[in-house]
Amino acid sequence: MSKRTISDLLNDGHIDAGESKPHNKPRLEIQDDKPQRSLSYPNTSQPTAQQTPFQQPTQLISFSYNPSRELEFTDSALRYFVDPPLGAKLGYGYERWVRRPEQRGRLDGLVQAFSKARSRDTSSLDDVGVVAWRGVMTKILTSPYEEKEGWELNVMFVNGTMYFEEHLSESRLKEKNDMEPRHRLQSYYGYAFESYCTSDSPTRQMVSSNPSNPMGWGGDVDTNVQWCSVVRTKLGSTRLVIGGEVDCVREKYTHQTDTFVELKTSLAIRGPHDEAKFERKLLKFYFQSFLLGVPEILVGFRTPSGVVTTIQSFKTIQIPRLVRGKPGAWDPLVCLDWGNRFLSFLKDVVKREVAQHDAPTLVWRVKFAPKAGVTVDILDPGGVQDVEAGEDRVGFLPKWYWDELHPDRAHMASPTRTEEDKQTSQNLPSEVPPTLYAGWQI
Repeated sequence: MSKRTISDLLNDGHIDAGESKPHNKPRLEIQDDKPQRSLSYPNTSQPTAQQTPFQQPTQLISFSYNPSRELEFTDSALRYFVDPPLGAKLGYGYERWVRRPEQRGRLDGLVQAFSKARSRDTSSLDDVGVVAWRGVMTKILTSPYEEKEGWELNVMFVNGTMYFEEHLSESRLKEKNDMEPRHRLQSYYGYAFESYCTSDSPTRQMVSSNPSNPMGWGGDVDTNVQWCSVVRTKLGSTRLVIGGEVDCVREKYTHQTDTFVELKTSLAIRGPHDEAKFERKLLKFYFQSFLLGVPEILVGFRTPSGVVTTIQSFKTIQIPRLVRGKPGAWDPLVCLDWGNRFLSFLKDVVKREVAQHDAPTLVWRVKFAPKAGVTVDILDPGGVQDVEAGEDRVGFLPKWYWDELHPDRAHMASPTRTEEDKQTSQNLPSEVPPTLYAGWQI
């Protein structure tokens, strides 16, 4: 059977499932060069005979950010998928865009949700190895194929759990907030596509409240408003709690991830060069959804001026088969192996150094450089102060959360179940079906 291309899919809308074939996996070397710790860059050409297991994500809790950027344990920001119109102009409403400024990648909302989930004791969360936002885990797992941009993380190790926060310097924050007008507009296109694709009810209202809006417009863009899901999963032997924004659900919300939909835009494919470029983009598309258990990615292909020409739905678990076997293709098994080794390596480093220094408030800086690898260093007091940024924190964790994890030190009473907890307990599964532990297939 001949190999199908992305262009073929756009022509007939069919995705060939295919059969899994052997994959390559890197062999990594750990170098102990005190006081720095390092992990070498993976060689993606070396073969492997085993596969790193990844457990199908199970939702623990959901929450919303309202227009004032206040966290609510409600589904007020939940949106439903509706078919977007072809020919939609993604520049519409740009001048009314309420854009949330880029800020430090704090874990505050995620640990607040994690705290609430743990307080209800609906499942065992005592052996969680990592708590992180989905964007951070995506950067980690896609590193084997990242050739241009490095990344930095702040890491803390508390009660056996590693917490990851993306580190953005002041200069990097300024750069992200001072986007060139052209890049800012292209960024807006993605949010506008979400507006055309979503509604606050499963069926779009046929008559717009504003007759000047174009057909299918779902409302002006405010990036303060988000609906987020927090899931539990497992990579290798490490249990993960990951949080991330969910664009919408298809037809109904089941309080699990099975109806989630991720929305993306990309330039229309005009030839082999565009197709190869899009296939590289699929790596991040794939892991962003895979990590959160999102089963569907809907891509709006657009012109350079922001007009939607084609809409294509992709099943997340089938995306790797679209690139498999092509020259320079990415392999998700390489990424999962790298991620598993990275987490094991990092935990070994931080556990050893916590014991050596007898200091539970240590903060590490992890740096990834393309084609080089990962280095890990303990921050000095000045570096920790920079991370805290004058806020009420221990390292980068909120002080209230640190106290909650150390009740003997903070002399805090055990958290009580509030009326809000009772009203939102439906967000938490009382029992996880055994079939969900079978694995999130590739």
